[in-house]
Amino acid sequence: MELKKHNRYDYSPITERADYDWPDGKRLAVYFGLNVEHFSFGEGLGHTPTNPGTQPDVRNYSWRDYGLRVGIWRVFDLFESLSLPMCHLMNTSVYDYAPQIPAKIRERGDEFVGHGVTNSEEQGAYSEAEEGTLIAQATKAFCDHEGEGPGGWMGPWISESAYTPDLLAENGYRYIMDWSADDQPFWMRTRAGKLLSIPYHIEINDSPAQLSRRHTADDFTRMVTAHFDEQMRQCDNQPLVFSLALHTFVVGQPYRLAGLRDILTHIVNHPEADKIWFTRPRDIFDHVSSLPPGTVPGS
Repeated sequence: MELKKHNRYDYSPITERADYDWPDGKRLAVYFGLNVEHFSFGEGLGHTPTNPGTQPDVRNYSWRDYGLRVGIWRVFDLFESLSLPMCHLMNTSVYDYAPQIPAKIRERGDEFVGHGVTNSEEQGAYSEAEEGTLIAQATKAFCDHEGEGPGGWMGPWISESAYTPDLLAENGYRYIMDWSADDQPFWMRTRAGKLLSIPYHIEINDSPAQLSRRHTADDFTRMVTAHFDEQMRQCDNQPLVFSLALHTFVVGQPYRLAGLRDILTHIVNHPEADKIWFTRPRDIFDHVSSLPPGTVPGS
């Protein structure tokens, strides 16, 4: 059997790479990615905390809508109380449905990351032309509201076709968060030039952990803090990225919000917090782009 290859990047063991620092000599880049998702009513894909119902699935649709109506505002308050930055992986349909949310993101100076139009669809199932239209439509919405397109992209449901990195580069994107293959950024090849892959940790993503694998809120808190503590140990050897992927309708639930508060408090109060660079993906991209050629895999 001949194995198929993606040809987007070459194998690179982390133990054989050049060392470098994050800004000001920091060793662990920490970013928090909040998924701000909007869904079609009565059709398409949708996260579920329980068994899907007959459409229109009011029980599950309204649970997701709680994240936009209530959960996200509690998350905003929590992050503001700790003076922590965020990035927001936002469906552009949120601009029309809940314009107060992008206004708040803008006010905070947080980063918008492209996340399609809605999470009721997967772009990986589309033809190249259809996917190109979706990416262009989402990009235009950001340009219309923010004056520029987002620098980065995370596909709805982390879905990709064979053409996704090419289409993103051709639409002006500089980095992608779909490929959870590393603890460091690395450059990927596209037909339009290089695209930076920025780590996005699936193992400590609140949705698959707590909805698919059925971990409890206490389980999730232990998982995330253990992940963070081990990366703090390992970052003495290599500069690393810690990413925490969150969803408004998951951690926005009160008992899970309490767990998130414990996670964030653990991180900011770590005895070696001077190693941490609290940042956003766009700043990771800028720093990596400034490093000498050959420092980061694929450069």
